[in-house]
Amino acid sequence: MKKSFRLLAALSLLGLGQNALAQTSGPAQTMSQRMADAFISWHPDSILIGNRKTTRWDYEQGLMLKALERVWQRTGDAKYYTYILKDIDLFVQPNGVIRTYKLDDYNLDNLTTGHALLTLAQVSQGSQAAQEKYKQAAQTLRKQLDGQPRTKEGGFWHKKIYPNQMWLDGLYMAEPFYAEYSKVFNQPAGFDDVAKQFNLIEKHLVDAKTGLLYHGYDESKEQKWANKQTGQSPNFWDRGMGWYAMALVDVLDYFPANHPQRPQLIKYVQRLAPVLAKYQDPKTGTWSLVVDQGSRKGNYAEASGSSMFVYALTKGVRMGYLDKKYAAVAQKGYDGLLKTFVTTENNALAFNGTVSVGGLGGNPYRDGSYEYYLSEPLRKNDLKGVGPFILASIEMEIAKENSIGQNKTVGLDYYFNHEFRKNSFTGEQEQWHYTWEDRTHGGFWLLGNQFRELGAKTVSVPTAPTAASLKGIDVYIIVDPDSKKETAKPNYVQANDIKAISDWVKAGGTLVMMANDTSNCEIPHFNELAKAFGMSFIPKSLNMVKGDQFEQGRVDIPAGNAIFKHTKAAYIKELAPIGLQGNMGKALVSKGSDVIMATAKVGKGTVFVVGDPWLYNEYTDGRKIPAVYENFNAGKDLATWTLQQKAAK
Repeated sequence: MKKSFRLLAALSLLGLGQNALAQTSGPAQTMSQRMADAFISWHPDSILIGNRKTTRWDYEQGLMLKALERVWQRTGDAKYYTYILKDIDLFVQPNGVIRTYKLDDYNLDNLTTGHALLTLAQVSQGSQAAQEKYKQAAQTLRKQLDGQPRTKEGGFWHKKIYPNQMWLDGLYMAEPFYAEYSKVFNQPAGFDDVAKQFNLIEKHLVDAKTGLLYHGYDESKEQKWANKQTGQSPNFWDRGMGWYAMALVDVLDYFPANHPQRPQLIKYVQRLAPVLAKYQDPKTGTWSLVVDQGSRKGNYAEASGSSMFVYALTKGVRMGYLDKKYAAVAQKGYDGLLKTFVTTENNALAFNGTVSVGGLGGNPYRDGSYEYYLSEPLRKNDLKGVGPFILASIEMEIAKENSIGQNKTVGLDYYFNHEFRKNSFTGEQEQWHYTWEDRTHGGFWLLGNQFRELGAKTVSVPTAPTAASLKGIDVYIIVDPDSKKETAKPNYVQANDIKAISDWVKAGGTLVMMANDTSNCEIPHFNELAKAFGMSFIPKSLNMVKGDQFEQGRVDIPAGNAIFKHTKAAYIKELAPIGLQGNMGKALVSKGSDVIMATAKVGKGTVFVVGDPWLYNEYTDGRKIPAVYENFNAGKDLATWTLQQKAAK
C-alpha cells in the first residue's frame, strides 16, 4: 500500500494523478517506458545523483533528460516532457541564469544538459518570452566553450582542474550539445570544431593493435597515469568507450549532409563497430569493465558500457552508418542486458551492475590501473546505466518496426504551403507552418519523426509538382495550401500540377491531402485536385471548439478501420467535411452524415483525404489535448499505412 501511495504521489507531482494510471493501463508498456517510469518513481520531483542530498546541474541529469525526451517522442505521453520541464525549471531562472552552474569551472560535464535547454527553447511554451530563458541558458553553456582551455592542438581539456587532458567522456558531455547548438543557431564553424575533437581522440587514444580506445591522454605527459611516450592512460574502460560511441552517433544527427568531415565521422563509427563485436562476451552478449581482459580475475560484465555499445550499434545500423550484420551483435548485447542486469522489484524495473565512477588523477589519486577500475563500487539504479539502457531499448524497439519504410521517401509540399517567419535563433527568414523542421505547435516535426523511425526518409518538395520533382517520392503530402491571407503571392494548384500529381498517383504513388477550414485554406484550387480523385472539400466548418471544450472536436474512429488500427478517438477541430463523387472515393471515417476522412484507389496508387492538418505538433505531443484523443497514435497509424501502399519506385 505504501509503494502505491508513493507512486501516486510521484505522479501527482508531475500533474498526473490517478487518471494517468488509468490511461497507461492498456497495452503492455515497452521496456523503455517501464524503465523511464521506474526512474520517475525513484526521483519524483528532482534528480538526486548518487549519494548527494541536494540537486545540482549535472551530466547525469542531462543524460536522463535526453532519455526521457526520446520516450516522449516515441509515445506522445506528456508526462515525460513535464518531468523534463519541471526539472530544468528548478535550475533555470527567468533571466536565463542556471542555478549551481559555474562557467569558470570550465567543466565539460556541465554541458550535457544543454540538449534539454535547446529542446525547451524550440518547442512552444505559450509565448516567445517563455522560451527565451532556455535560449539564454543554452547561450551561456555555449559561451563556456569559447573559454574552455584547450590542448596545443585545439582539443578541449576535460576540466580546468585536469590540465592538458582529453578524456573519452568529454566527447559525449560536450560535442552533441555543441553540434546541435551549431545547427539551431546556424553557426557552421562549430561543426569544424566538433569534428576536430573526434579527430584528436582518434589520433591519440586509439590503440593500433586492438582498435580499442584508452580512457584519456595527457598532452604534457606529466600525470603519473600517463605513458611517458604517448601520454595515454593504461587501460580500456568500457564506459569511457561507451561515451565516445554514443557521442559519435549522436553528433551525426546534426552534422550537415554536405559537411566535409561527416564521412570521416561515419568512418570512425565503422572502425569502432568490428572492435566492439570482437570484444563482446560470446556467452552473455555483454562487455567487460576493462574491455580487453574479460577473463582476468576480478573483471566483470558492466551494465552502463554494455548499454552504450548496444545503443551505438543499433542506431548506427538504423541510420545506415553500419552494415546490417551489426544488428545481430546489438541484439545479442540487448538480450544480455535484459538477462544480466534488469530485474523487477515491487512491480517496477530495477537496473543492476553499473560501476559508480571512473576517472583519472584527482584526489585521492586514480592511476588508471586495472586494479583501480575494479576498486570502484557498483551502484544499483545508477543513472549512468539507466539512461543508456532506456536509449538502447528505444533503438531496439525502433528496429522491430523500421523495415516498413526502408528505401521509401516521404515528400512534404513546401510550394503550395509557403509561409515565412523570422527565425528566433538566427534572425533569418525561414519557412514554417506544417514543415518537417518546425518543432513549435504548428510544425510537423513529430509526424516526420514517426515516418523516420519507421525507416523512411523525409524530404521537402519546394517546387511545383512535376514528373522530375516527384521522382523517387513514394508518399507526397500536401497540407493547407496558402491563400493571399497567408502569402502575398500564393502558389495555387493549377491544371498542370493536377496532371503531374495524377500521373504520379496512377503510377503507384500515395498522396495525402490535408485541407483546413474554409477561412484558413485555399479551398477552390485545392478542390480541383481532390476532384481528380472523386472527392472534394465542402465549404463549411465542422467541430467548432470553444476554449478547452475538447469534446467538441472529438472524432470517433470505428473499430476495424483499415488505417487507424491503434486509434479509438481523435481530436480534429474546425475541419472541412468531404464530398464524394462517383465511385472512386470511399468514406473512411464519418461523423453523422459528414465524411471526415476518405480514400481512393487510382491506378496503382492511393489517395487519402482529410479536411484538417490535425497531426501537427500541438495535437500529437500530448501536452495540450486530453489523452483520450489519440492523435499521436493516429499519426503513426497513418504513416504506417501510407508506407505500406504500393511504392512509386
